Amino acid sequence: MSGRGWGKTRTGAEWLTERILTTPKAPDGTGTQWAIIAPRFSDTKTVCVEGPSGLLVSIRNRGLVPDVDYIYNKSSYKITFKDGQIVHMFGADSPDSGRGLNLSGAWLDEVAAWPYPYETWTEGLAPALRIGERPRIVATTTPKPIKLLRDWVSRTDGSVVVTRGSTFDNARNLSETALAELKARYEGTRTGRQELYGELLEQAEGALWQRYWIEDTRVTPDKVPPLYRIVVAIDPAVTSGEDSDETGIITAGAASDGHFYVLSDDTIRATPNEWGKRAIEAFRKHKADRIVAETNNGGDMVIMVLQQVDRNAPVTKVHATRGKRVRAEPISALYEQYRVHHVGAFPQLEDQMVMWTPESAESPDRLDALVWALTELKDGSVSLTGLQNLATICGSCQMPNKKTNKICEYCNAALGA
Repeated sequence: MSGRGWGKTRTGAEWLTERILTTPKAPDGTGTQWAIIAPRFSDTKTVCVEGPSGLLVSIRNRGLVPDVDYIYNKSSYKITFKDGQIVHMFGADSPDSGRGLNLSGAWLDEVAAWPYPYETWTEGLAPALRIGERPRIVATTTPKPIKLLRDWVSRTDGSVVVTRGSTFDNARNLSETALAELKARYEGTRTGRQELYGELLEQAEGALWQRYWIEDTRVTPDKVPPLYRIVVAIDPAVTSGEDSDETGIITAGAASDGHFYVLSDDTIRATPNEWGKRAIEAFRKHKADRIVAETNNGGDMVIMVLQQVDRNAPVTKVHATRGKRVRAEPISALYEQYRVHHVGAFPQLEDQMVMWTPESAESPDRLDALVWALTELKDGSVSLTGLQNLATICGSCQMPNKKTNKICEYCNAALGA
């Protein structure tokens, strides 16, 4: 675990190369198999394998010749060595990554940014580490207090070795411009202890959200029930320069059992036209029924931006007349009641949630959008009580139907049975 620029990618590539070249063949005489898993497949390919500090560079530095000592097959996402060793490439955006393989080891990159870290490890990868006397992995990541990292770090049986480092350990190999930018952004801040010095921070004292509330209720997409309402909430930035705030864009939905699901974080630092397009894309992708936009900053301009992209998009204006604490506390209570579920991981949003305190002068864009979305779902005009008065809830799929229906429109189950 280390800060940005420490050399995590180079470390992972060199470790994996060494293991591939020195680990004996499998008991049946076949070559060993390995895996590289980054947050997305594109990260695995462009950073871990083909990047300037990636596996291909490490292999060539050992004197191995392409198409003679190894073959990099880009279509099958494999690197095969002449002695039979195989390196598989995956993205962690599927919890099944690694399922069914027989691995001697793996390189896990930026684990804290994986969409489903705990599920990907426990359900897909860990069971695949079963070849050899002692299968091993190396995990290279900037730390964030996700459940998987906390579990690993807390082990006392010697099965986990933690190496820590800071950005400045590798200062001589980083440009002065890069160092200056990192210092300007993070030096002296709590986040800087994580991003620069590799500290595993839990959360800010006095924060309204607890990290375990989020971790314990996280779900995969297949666990999301039918949602009777979905909204996209926007917390717009006033300006669009490099130093401007981001425009928070959060999509969330409500189920008929009183639980809520955070579906996506499409937050962006961009011009009004760009964030307007991003919000409409989220609206269409998730088949939302409404966009909720804060108009404290920009007023009707926010509505105009959205309608220039899609003139028919239904938009509700919300105006903050109460302090952030008053607006945030009811939503925090929903999390404490385990009624809000994140569908996958949203590291930047979750960091804002557990690092922001009501006394802070900061205006967390992602968190603000989250609060607007869940407030609309919780207190909006289509409340669960109102829905139940107007419709018959299917006992099978939990979706609302017309009172006159005898058969559910969604799953064809008998209503009222």
